[in-house]
Amino acid sequence: MKYLFIACIFLSQLASAQAVPGIIPRPVSMTASSGKFAITKRTVIAVQDENDRKTAGLLNDYLEQAYGFRLDIDRQEGRDYIRISTRKFIQAPEKDAYRLEVNKDGVVIEGDTYAGSFYGIQTLIQLLPAERDSQSLSIPFVSVQDHPRFAYRGMHLDVARHFFPTAYVKRYIDYLALHKMNYFHWHLTDDQGWRIEIKKHPALTSKGAFRNGTIIGRYPGTANDNLAYGGFYTQEEVKDIVRYAAERHITVVPEIEMPGHSSAAIAAYPWLSCFPGEPTRIPSHPSEASKASPGKHVQETWGVFDDVYCAGKDSSFVFLQEVLDEVLTLFPSQYIHVGGDECPKGNWKRCAACQARIKAEGLKDEHELQSYFIQRMEKYLNAKGRTLIGWDEILEGGLAPNAVVMSWRGEAGGIAAAKEDHYVIMTPQKPVYFDHTQTKNEDSVVIGGYNPIEAVYAYEPVPKELPAGKIKYVLGAQANLWTEYIKNGSKVEYMVFPRMSALSEVLWSPREKRDWNDFERRLQQQFRRYELWGANYSKAFYDLKATILPAPGNQGLLWKIEGRKKGDSLMFYNTPADENCIDYAEAKKANRFERIGLHTAPYSKLLRCSGTYGYKLLRAGTDLAAVMQPFVFSKSTGKKASVTIAPNERYPGQPGAFSLVNGIHSNKGLSHPDWLGWIGQDMVATIDLGKKTAVDTVRMHTLEQNGSGVYLPQYVEVFVSADGKKYTSAGRASEFVRDTLTMGWITIPLRPSQARFIRVVAKNHGTVPEGKAGAGGKTWLFADELQVW
Repeated sequence: MKYLFIACIFLSQLASAQAVPGIIPRPVSMTASSGKFAITKRTVIAVQDENDRKTAGLLNDYLEQAYGFRLDIDRQEGRDYIRISTRKFIQAPEKDAYRLEVNKDGVVIEGDTYAGSFYGIQTLIQLLPAERDSQSLSIPFVSVQDHPRFAYRGMHLDVARHFFPTAYVKRYIDYLALHKMNYFHWHLTDDQGWRIEIKKHPALTSKGAFRNGTIIGRYPGTANDNLAYGGFYTQEEVKDIVRYAAERHITVVPEIEMPGHSSAAIAAYPWLSCFPGEPTRIPSHPSEASKASPGKHVQETWGVFDDVYCAGKDSSFVFLQEVLDEVLTLFPSQYIHVGGDECPKGNWKRCAACQARIKAEGLKDEHELQSYFIQRMEKYLNAKGRTLIGWDEILEGGLAPNAVVMSWRGEAGGIAAAKEDHYVIMTPQKPVYFDHTQTKNEDSVVIGGYNPIEAVYAYEPVPKELPAGKIKYVLGAQANLWTEYIKNGSKVEYMVFPRMSALSEVLWSPREKRDWNDFERRLQQQFRRYELWGANYSKAFYDLKATILPAPGNQGLLWKIEGRKKGDSLMFYNTPADENCIDYAEAKKANRFERIGLHTAPYSKLLRCSGTYGYKLLRAGTDLAAVMQPFVFSKSTGKKASVTIAPNERYPGQPGAFSLVNGIHSNKGLSHPDWLGWIGQDMVATIDLGKKTAVDTVRMHTLEQNGSGVYLPQYVEVFVSADGKKYTSAGRASEFVRDTLTMGWITIPLRPSQARFIRVVAKNHGTVPEGKAGAGGKTWLFADELQVW
């Protein structure tokens, strides 16, 4: 009996030791042991100096907000304490490291730097219960040794498209601090608004900070709301935010866009334009106020616009230098971001002053003129002791000598810069643009793209293509949040959570420590913390995974549904549109949308006719997630499909060419994962119907969004074949009939034919026309469904 008792004690201690708390980001080293320490109102925070006292004050702020009480701060500790101490005058092997120990006497946090001590506090916060208890907060005995992997761990917020008040910017900074992030990239100027007070140029805020209206809905919008919109931060407010961030060991990096994305500045001072007398072209639904008063205006829609700073006038550079002079007094950051992205060259090509500059400086073309522009601004910043950051377009025409490159168009720009011994910050659209949706079932308007939390967690900021000797040039990474379709803080939180938690671990924790299954476990606790914080996080984590596959013999579709946990209960719904459908009688009997069947995940449903089908995820009697999908069956649905020219890697379809014949088409724009996209290339798709079949019509579902470089095909031509070798043209069409604002069908009537193989060729528009956003660039062509009738 004695041995059984000892064994029970050992197993109990082992279980307690293995119950490692759910800290995000995962520490370098953490062990748990049996026992707990209770933080009560009698607990004292013991500190060494005034900087540690400030950190203690931030801990008290959290305790008060989350649990309703504060602790005394004293130099004396005794027992029942939280001791915060920062080591000084040491050469630490790892920057910003800390040690945290919890035992029966209390908590010890020792940082190698004040930032390290602060990060220890963030770990302590995650040891606290996620439920409110103002009397006692029990935390487990743990020992933690920790330090960050990357020096740059960033989050971005665009306040130009939509303005966020000072109080919310501070809340956003708090979220960064809770995730041990240390850089806040503040996007302060763009075409749709100038958000920072510049005293020497007051019109930047009196006029440039306000637009006459905003398009309604997804670009190009259904109308203009005709509501004046805007706002800006005074210099005192900026100083307050910078100070607030610094207290949390976060550096604020301001972004002042140049030479493109400058409509708001030009609206304030038209002489900054190559053509001051030309009115602003608002390409979609201009407001009544702008139509009534031609001239320069702040943009009211989204996209890329031709009116940019004139690179031929010295006055443009003098103006920007005067702006930067005031910016530098407000931001102590070593890094100053100047944008440098998406600058159309059309105005420069027809501007006499710009052409004279090209000739005088011995430049080849407008791309080198942009390089000249950035290098000139870099020299000015370098002379002030600062370092320029720009988006990866600053590589075009030659990289400024000391610039840091922020690589957003994939990783190629960052790799190229690092190979040239330039520091880089990785921020590729996939997977760290958090304005892209994190669910395939998105019901709000987002800009497009799909970046689920799994993709964020799997991201590795050091590209495998980078030679070992160049890895040191990767400073870290950040996620970007552009706010065209994000109007309030609640939507900000919905877009960033829980992806910010995944990114924090990517940037902080050792690569070998990252484990998705373990992160999933810890994320359940993080969800409870979000609720404690009052954050509006996305529930996409619980989404059912729906995959559409060809049925055996290509006779229909298999709709496979998977849950997070094997064995999840699924409720099946069915509302077939065809009375001959095999499930029609069952659905009718069950009164259509009523429950008609329970299944266990994963489950595959054979579909053979048009209708709307759905599943709900049930767990402990609660509906956690649902997926509902209409399917339209034509003669091509479920058949074999292929494409001759591979689509762009950003829009590959799911899975591949089968997206074109899987019975569904988007009504949500490019956020839908079914789209296949080609840039500057044609679509050539072939469908094998399996046997000779009478066909008389083909329909192609496509997209037009000119402001983003997406154009309709010049035409769509259909070829038919009996053997897959010899094809003949059966019809051509180009008329586009919309089914939503930006999407619709091109229908190609065919000469009556008997065919087994159908080849559909959609001719890419080619290049963006002059006078359009992005003039001269290659156009996108999209398709997500081909129907054969």
